[in-house]
Amino acid sequence: MIEIDTSLIQNMAESGKRIDSRQFSQYRNITIETNAVTSAEGSSRVRIGNTEVLAGIKMEPGTPFSDTPDEGVLMVGAELVPLASPEFEPGPPGEEAVELSRVVDRAIRESKCVDFNKLCIKEGEKVWMVFVDIDVLNDDGNLFDACGIAAISALLNSTIPELDSEGKIISGRKGPEKIPIKGIPLSTTIVKINDRLMVDPNSAETRAMDARLTIGTADKDGKTVLCSMQKGGESGITEEDVDAALELAIEKSNEVRELIKENA
Repeated sequence: MIEIDTSLIQNMAESGKRIDSRQFSQYRNITIETNAVTSAEGSSRVRIGNTEVLAGIKMEPGTPFSDTPDEGVLMVGAELVPLASPEFEPGPPGEEAVELSRVVDRAIRESKCVDFNKLCIKEGEKVWMVFVDIDVLNDDGNLFDACGIAAISALLNSTIPELDSEGKIISGRKGPEKIPIKGIPLSTTIVKINDRLMVDPNSAETRAMDARLTIGTADKDGKTVLCSMQKGGESGITEEDVDAALELAIEKSNEVRELIKENA
């Protein structure tokens, strides 16, 4: 992998240009392939430019949390495969993988798009545990958005397993019922480089950024609403930048939602 000098990225941003000739508000090409893993309850392989991730959904009956006895449980995990980037190392999840899974989880959870009450099997005793496992296959920047798209695309095409009379999953049989989801929560990542805001940073732009905002939005009742936000980078960001980033996030997330619906 050829590493591009960060000063080049910064100078280009100052003159209104990007290294790959995109507009500041333009995503790289996005492709979504659902049902990529037949053994999972649902799955999705997503590419944003050269960034590639795979999300799979597994479900099993489990014990609910004591404070939510009638709600199912969602757990998101991300693995940064060492082959995906020279910066990824084998071993237990590091800070980057933990942050990645938390940001994806928060956008989905805080959007309230998943009806967890309908994932209750028997109140106080048994609920559906929904595991979202994400593997990063190639990292060329903007993993937050790629993983968020893969996670919700996989959830949308997942079916709840059938149980036998003893409450055990019937192996090899897909149930007819979908996970109850209303709306599409998404993360939109915007970086600031030399006072310029740009969406979908590639790996070179990520290294050159001053600050980063990953904004979670969801569509509800015909409106796009804010549900989460994560700040990154060493520099601060102004109130005006936040307002501009929110407008960008709403615009771009709605475009991506249409793409997800086309592939649902």
